[in-house]
This record gives sequence, C-alpha cells and structure tokens, in this order.
Amino acid sequence: MKSPNLDQLAYLDCAASTPVRPAVLDAMMPYLTNQFGNPSGSHRLARSSRRAIDEAREVCAALLDFDPHGIVFTSGGTESDNLAIHGACGSSGVAACPATEHHAVLYPVESHSGRIIKVTPEGDVDLEHLEAVLDDDVSVLSVMLVNNESGRVVDLEPIADVRDRRAPQALLHTDAVQAVNWVDIAKAASRADLMSLSGHKFGAPKGVGVLATRPHVDLTAQLLGGGQEAERRSGTHNTAGIVALGAALQALDESRTDEIQRLGLLCNRLAEGLVAAVPGCHETISKSRRAAGLLQLLIEDVASEALLVLLERFDLMASAAASCASGAMDPSHVLAAMGVDRVAAAGSLRLSLGWCTEEWEIDRALEVIPKCVEQVRGSA
Repeated sequence: MKSPNLDQLAYLDCAASTPVRPAVLDAMMPYLTNQFGNPSGSHRLARSSRRAIDEAREVCAALLDFDPHGIVFTSGGTESDNLAIHGACGSSGVAACPATEHHAVLYPVESHSGRIIKVTPEGDVDLEHLEAVLDDDVSVLSVMLVNNESGRVVDLEPIADVRDRRAPQALLHTDAVQAVNWVDIAKAASRADLMSLSGHKFGAPKGVGVLATRPHVDLTAQLLGGGQEAERRSGTHNTAGIVALGAALQALDESRTDEIQRLGLLCNRLAEGLVAAVPGCHETISKSRRAAGLLQLLIEDVASEALLVLLERFDLMASAAASCASGAMDPSHVLAAMGVDRVAAAGSLRLSLGWCTEEWEIDRALEVIPKCVEQVRGSA
C-alpha cells in the first residue's frame, strides 16, 4: 500500500494530513477533466456533476448514520466546525466546549460568550464542571471525539446525558475530524446533533469536508449567495472533492477494523520501543485510552522544534503541538489544559499513523528518534 512520493520518507504525521488514496484519485479524476460541469446548471454536464454529488451524499449519510438531507458539504473541518457553532448560535447564542478543543472550535466558541469546560489530567471532560457550565442559555456544546494532539478518545454518552439534564435545548456538536479513522463513527457519534469531518485526514484531498446534521437542527447560514446545500452553505460545489470524500469514506469504512488492528500494533511497538530506549520519555495518554494510531510523547530536556528539524534531516516527518499558519510552534493549549507545565510541554512529540503507514517507517523511527534525542540533548 505504498503511497506515491513517500518512497524515501518515513511519514508519521497522518493526523495532520494523509495522501490521497489511489482509488480515490481515480474516482475524482473525471470531475477534474471531462465531467467539469457546474452542478447548479441544467445541461447534461451539470446534471452529471449533480448526480455524482447526490451519490456521495447518500454514501456519507449511510456510513455516518445521518439523513442524506443533513449532509452539508464544506471546504473542510474548520468550516464545518465554524458553521456548526456560528450556525447554531446565530447572533445571540451562547457556546461551550472543553479547553482541549481544536482552535477551529475554541475560537468560534469564544466569540459566542464562550464557556470553557475544564478537563482532567487524562484529558477527560470534567463532568462536574460541565454540570456547572450548562444552563438554559447555552445554544451549542461542542466536544471532539478524539483529540488531535493527545489522541484521547472521548465517550460522548455521559456528556450527552449531562446535556440532556442541564441544557436539553443545546445542540451537541462533535468534531470527529481525527476520530473517523479510529472508532465506529456512527455509533460513537449517535448522540450528536452535528458532526464535522475533513477529507484529507482519511485519504481524500484537502479542501473538502462535511457537516452532518440531524433533521431537527436549524442552522443560520454563514455563506450567502447561490443557495447551495439547501441554503445552508452557498458556493459552487467542489464536485471532484466531494466525489473523493465519498470514495475515501467508503474505503475507510471497509478497511477500518483491519487498519485499527494493524496500525494499533505498529503504534504500540513504537511507543514501547521509544519509552524503553529514550530516558525521560513517556506517553501523555495510555494506550487503552488513546486512538490506535495516534501517539503523543513528552521527552524531558528536549525542545520539540530542534528535535523535529533533526528528524527531518533523517527523512522522518513528525509534529509536536499545534502549529500556526506560519508553521511555527505555539505552546500546546491541550497539554496546558491537562495540567502539563510549559517546560514539560516543550518536549512534546506527536507521531501519527494512517492508511499509508508501513512497518519500515516504524523501524526507521525506532532507530532514528533515540539518536536524535541524544544529539539534541548533547547540543543543549
């Protein structure tokens, strides 16, 4: 399952992005070439594009267990998150979320009288604080299923129970951008009213995503114009990207169970090997609580940026905390919310696996990372 252009690189940054699956590229190619009609038109080429979008919508609805009319195609996870929160709040609503959410959720929540919920040192939502935060004023509560940095898997059931009891009017949104690879997504998000996905996290190209909504959800549109997506998201459809997203989600659904098993074994071997080989190295989340292919390590006496630069020289691609648009490292708000001090957080390393990951890349990481850590420490 070798991916194009990765022959010489050990790529362990799949939580950031994955390559397009070959079968997905084949599925989308006609809509980049001869089937280029605008799906909002009326002629044959337009109808062909519209038919392809409708088919992708049906696939997404079936696999996510939402109604087809509730599938809203967007430009990616950030837009889906923003549409969910701004759309649910309108001009006067109140939003809430845990402190460990992705900034695509945190910032919109903060713009709507944001109520930020505490988390435990293990990355769980503090249910007592959630009880205190929720009331009749809250319009939307957003909780991600798998944290993009730590890999912590969250159970929505007790959170939804608190919502039902304390703020039944509040919509429950989940950012499932990372989760879709690692959990039975339809089951895990069954209590959610809205769910966000981003195609490039599971083998579709960048620039396409989904906001799935239940029939009772009424969103205030954020993009106005042509009235596409049942007036919820105007703008000419990215037909090729939407076709690709449907094909990638179908491929993921067919392979998820086997891939969780395969990648979980590889990730556990990686974690155990690095903890044993690198003094002062430990996982932030235990393997029983994190996604099978997402590993976050804290390495003492190491600066993440220096380590990542050195790893790249050995053709090993990884990441650390959240990055800003320039690529520079920001202090991890996720680790800070979990009670990790700034000094310890400065040594974070995220290694994430995906559909394209092969065993030799794990071997490379186990060989290279301990040497690079030793070199960084020696130069400090």
